[in-house]
Amino acid sequence: MTSMFTETAAIAGLDRALEDALSTVRRNIRTFGGAYPDNTTTDDRYPLRPAHKEFGVGANQGWTTSFWPGAQWISFELTGDEEFRDAALGHARDFARRVRHEEDLDTHDLGFLYTLASVAPWRLLDDEDSREAALLAADALMRRFLEPAGIVQAWGDLSDPAQRGRTIIDSLMNMPLLTWAYEQTGDERYVDAVRRHTAQLREHIFRADDSTFHTFFWDAESGEPLRGATEQGAFDESCWARGQAWGIYGFALNYRATGDAQLLEASRRSAEYFLRHLPSDRVPFWDLVYTDGSDAPRDSSSGAIAVCGLLELAALETDPGAAARWTAEARGILTSLIANYAPANPEDSDALLLHSVYDLPKDNGVDEGTLWGDYFYLEALMRVARPDWTPYW
Repeated sequence: MTSMFTETAAIAGLDRALEDALSTVRRNIRTFGGAYPDNTTTDDRYPLRPAHKEFGVGANQGWTTSFWPGAQWISFELTGDEEFRDAALGHARDFARRVRHEEDLDTHDLGFLYTLASVAPWRLLDDEDSREAALLAADALMRRFLEPAGIVQAWGDLSDPAQRGRTIIDSLMNMPLLTWAYEQTGDERYVDAVRRHTAQLREHIFRADDSTFHTFFWDAESGEPLRGATEQGAFDESCWARGQAWGIYGFALNYRATGDAQLLEASRRSAEYFLRHLPSDRVPFWDLVYTDGSDAPRDSSSGAIAVCGLLELAALETDPGAAARWTAEARGILTSLIANYAPANPEDSDALLLHSVYDLPKDNGVDEGTLWGDYFYLEALMRVARPDWTPYW
């Protein structure tokens, strides 16, 4: 029997996983409408995003809201169903409003936000309003580029001394917005920022054993590299699992954009360390210092990100043997996610993927579903179901 989703040999349970995921996305559209769920579930249900400062309940604020329309765009591509398209377009309009009104833009995560919410509808539908919004977001992101350090500052007001000169490994995933802006405009300042920022992370975010720091500081005035640290890992010298997964995917994406072979090698280094530190079921604990026998929480979202990253790396790999290995490892992780971390009954949770961790040191979203875990799980399913699919990044 030919699958409605898959074009090549599938992994066990893939079709059922796709059907369950689409059912949940559809149900959540009807539950939330034009509002935004919170970053994480509470007891497996997403509450509305809480009010914060000048923003009301369910408002478009924070760094994770785009993962919700991102999942809707993938659902639309899988099915052609206008319900998914129309819901995602509604969010595209809201993201255009957000950037034009300069609402909650003091973050490098504009790349996460506007790649999925605005670049995606431009790529899929030639939606001009989304293109204009994404270019505005790229310009806002460029305001965070610090000379002479050659980095994009991660968080906060640029005058905040606690954040000044800090970047984080997640930032690699925000660079594709600038790459896209360069492709659209030919403006070299975008691609120059990507090259310089990724080179700085390649040089300084790794330790000698190929583990990565979550966060790294530069002197914003002199450009001198200062120190590595963590914000969400177990301790400064540990290896936060989600950060290492961002390294696999982010370095690969930026190699694709720049052709810098050292970024391809950085993706390989990230992958090797990540894979060496997985437990027997191939889904990581929230920090890679933990291994089989630990009672530490897992972070399935890191596994989903790593699947996407490994498949991207495999597609770019210059060594056919290595490409086959990355693909096999990705499929192994995804098989475990489907069997052990997705809800057995989709009606039992609003999340597509259970057992993720947002920020354990702050006791935030521990052993819950997360918006990014849901998005990258669905992207991973899409990548395996349709290997010729074009990512939004």
